[in-house]
Amino acid sequence: MKDFKKLIAKDLLSIKAVFFRPDEPFTWASGIKSPVYCDNRLTLTAPEVRLDVENALADTIKEYYPQAEVLMGTSTAGIAHAAITAHILGLPMGYVRSGAKDHGRQNRIEGRLDAGQKVVVVEDLISTGGSVIEVVDALREAGAEVLGVVSIFTYGMKKGVERLKEAKVVNHSLTDFDAVAMTAAEEGYIDAADVQRLIAFRNNPSDESWIKGV
Repeated sequence: MKDFKKLIAKDLLSIKAVFFRPDEPFTWASGIKSPVYCDNRLTLTAPEVRLDVENALADTIKEYYPQAEVLMGTSTAGIAHAAITAHILGLPMGYVRSGAKDHGRQNRIEGRLDAGQKVVVVEDLISTGGSVIEVVDALREAGAEVLGVVSIFTYGMKKGVERLKEAKVVNHSLTDFDAVAMTAAEEGYIDAADVQRLIAFRNNPSDESWIKGV
């Protein structure tokens, strides 16, 4: 199986879908200061990167989930990736809303899904794992057999890893925080000395000791 970590890391960095600003941290809604900004939706408007991402997702599904019968994207960021990857693989796809519609048939799951079908969830980004676990739960409640998840990028945070394990959800990401940080240093986006600061953030986002001067 080809290791896509460095290829996808380079791609994400090149279009600033993931970029680091350790000396001028971003502030999350929770108040936590973060040295990283992620917007993998930008891959959709960069055709060469998009092709790398979708082919890598398809190859990952063939390798780890060869029995997949349906792909289900997370709403909204995973929908386009699920559609393109499903097209490459010749599989049906649908998506799972963050909540049921309040009109019409009040669907939460869009697209045909039969009880017992083997499903792979397509997600763009995993941090704490909460949103993708909700999607998996909805699919399981609908009678699907969820084989696992494929995602473009994961932080690899302890909380997220533990939550996925507790929910019995297997995830395979194309690249991760550590790989992107190392590649960013190699490619000159950040100083090599900053990598350990970034890893310290990943290990404990609530501890701001990684920030210079703290």
